[in-house]
Amino acid sequence: MNQNILLITGWGGGTKLLASLKQALENKGHTVELINIFNALDLEVLQQQVDKAKNFDVIMGWSLGGQLATLLVDGIEKRYAEQKVLITLASNPSFVESFVENEEWQTAMDQATFQNFKQSFEHDAIATLRKFGFMVCQGTASSKQDFVTLQSLIQPQNLGILKQGLNCLEQLNTVSILKNYTGHQYHLFAQQDYLVSYKVAENFQKFNAKFLEIELISGSHGFPIFQFDSITDK
Repeated sequence: MNQNILLITGWGGGTKLLASLKQALENKGHTVELINIFNALDLEVLQQQVDKAKNFDVIMGWSLGGQLATLLVDGIEKRYAEQKVLITLASNPSFVESFVENEEWQTAMDQATFQNFKQSFEHDAIATLRKFGFMVCQGTASSKQDFVTLQSLIQPQNLGILKQGLNCLEQLNTVSILKNYTGHQYHLFAQQDYLVSYKVAENFQKFNAKFLEIELISGSHGFPIFQFDSITDK
């Protein structure tokens, strides 16, 4: 069945990174709109995105985009009493250690490491983005070639949006939404992911959500960029 899909990219690189995934989904007969990250900590911006997302069947996001997609399906359910299909790719619902749920969510970046990354970004955004890009590709035998591909796809980004995105990564915690979401949800993780541990998938298995499916594949954090055909099949 052909679906109307809203696809949200991750932090740091722009929408072109997922253009091949978008095309592959469209080749299957789906309709796809690809958007960049947005500041979900601004409630007015979030509500605008919820109203937009209501018109889609599937809300899908990569990395930070997965957290944003989760917020959107939650907002649609609360505002319109509708359940959309949620798909996340290499997305940790709590990317940075959350002191609120730290007892049950150990698979996150520690605060000190993230603060160092933020400070590095403030000091030299270009060098930090390049380092981040390498981490996206790290973990597989093809990491060097993947990094070259990634660099060719990265678009110049608005620094303000990138800073807002870092704040989202630092503050967002969508664990409780995923635990309680009544719609269908599918979460795909990669075993060699350097940024989001595959152990996050084990945490998901403890959730009691009725329509929850998790899958672990081989690949790096950038698998939606480099394995778009196989991802589309899934």
